[in-house]
Amino acid sequence: MSLKIHNTLSGKIEEFVPLNPPKVLIYTCGVTVYDDSHVGHGRSLIVFDTFRRFLEHLGYEVKFVRNFTDVDDKIINRAKEEGTDFMSIANRYIASYYRDMEAIKVRPADVEPRVTEHIQEIIEVIQRLVEKGYAYESDGDVYFSVRKFKDYGKLSKRSPEEMEAGARVEPSEKKRDPLDFALWKASKAGEPAWDSPWGKGRPGWHTECVAMAFKHLGETIDIHGGGLDLVFPHHENEIAQAEAITGKPFARYWMHNGLVTVGGQKMSKSLGNYVTLKEIYTRYHPDVLRILVLFTHYRSPLDFSWEKMEEAKRAYERLKGAIEDYELLKKLKVVEDSGGGTHPLYDKVKETEEAFFAALSEDFNTPEALAHIFSLVTDLGRIKNASYKEGKITSSDLEAYGFAAKSLHSTVKKIFGLLEDLYPDREVRRVVEKEIEPGEILDTKLIDLLVEVRTLARQEKQYKIADLIRERLRELGIELEDTPAGTRWRKV
Repeated sequence: MSLKIHNTLSGKIEEFVPLNPPKVLIYTCGVTVYDDSHVGHGRSLIVFDTFRRFLEHLGYEVKFVRNFTDVDDKIINRAKEEGTDFMSIANRYIASYYRDMEAIKVRPADVEPRVTEHIQEIIEVIQRLVEKGYAYESDGDVYFSVRKFKDYGKLSKRSPEEMEAGARVEPSEKKRDPLDFALWKASKAGEPAWDSPWGKGRPGWHTECVAMAFKHLGETIDIHGGGLDLVFPHHENEIAQAEAITGKPFARYWMHNGLVTVGGQKMSKSLGNYVTLKEIYTRYHPDVLRILVLFTHYRSPLDFSWEKMEEAKRAYERLKGAIEDYELLKKLKVVEDSGGGTHPLYDKVKETEEAFFAALSEDFNTPEALAHIFSLVTDLGRIKNASYKEGKITSSDLEAYGFAAKSLHSTVKKIFGLLEDLYPDREVRRVVEKEIEPGEILDTKLIDLLVEVRTLARQEKQYKIADLIRERLRELGIELEDTPAGTRWRKV
């Protein structure tokens, strides 16, 4: 089964063929660290984290690079507002970023370079552009001469005239042409600066990714990714610089995820309509955000709302419940049966896995892949409901259910990063793997004890006590569900 992905450069869905298989080189643009990350950042991070997992499942050896922009106007301005230095701001929000990524289970990139650690490489890229006649110095600044690069606009499908009319350019009297963009900025009083052949200054935004990609991945990479808002001017400018130097394709495939919007407007800090990742994962299990993201095709816009988070939460609970229910079904009375041939659930599992991976192979269609997953969840629900109703389960149903639940868990955990903390002995395992502190086990055991006391109260027909325990647990964020196999609880 071949993998096909949409290439922004060609505007078509193409078969993915890496330059040097099985190696795959991927670069994605990281965050500018002047504030906490929001859901818009989270979407891109989750999309490419999941895509990377899928590539590894297919047997590729992925080298994944994602940068930090740790010197920038926004960082400098934030430092001035707080009366501190730019590096303190950058370090604070890089630490915040790592906490967020750990919380939403986005794995670190193989290399996570910082701009300030690559100043010499950036200067060398600019020098090569000056030597080749694509860049010029003007009063301490250095600019890229856009009209000298004949293919400028091939990614965004815009002509220089359309770009100029759109006015998405930075005006400056130092430029020879309004379209030209800064590679190096002369330093201003009180701003961070480094020595260069053109005097003290700092890099322009569009040059840093070229220099870091060249250093860590080489002059041609397999996939360059990022948000749709980076196509122009950032990625367009990256292509112009890299290919002006090498004469070779900078990236063979360009993947861009759609924007996160709120009421149709792009989620952004400038508009003040953003929701931080911290706010999300303090209110919901991180899997809920991953499900919200994966239920929308990566190239489509995702309009965020709390109502949609609630929908994603219900989907998460269905998925988690389908797997956990196996432990409850084992507590029912098991009735031996002849089986009468192969249980249909085995074929359904095979069909689900095939359809799941086929969907991901067609331009990483995660919504379709999830639809197949939840079709299997529905089938498991039928067996569960029928068994609960009867108060018993056949041995063939139980065995097939266990097989399906294990397959389901394995697939969504490995590819989508879902239910990674779900184990039969999850409390012990999570402590061993340092996911939670040992003290949290006491909370779990106390809840189990209260559930046991409530069960005894119900058996003795002490319903007021049983109801009181239920209500008090609900106030603490613990929801109880009574089933023929016993009472289960979950955090809400």
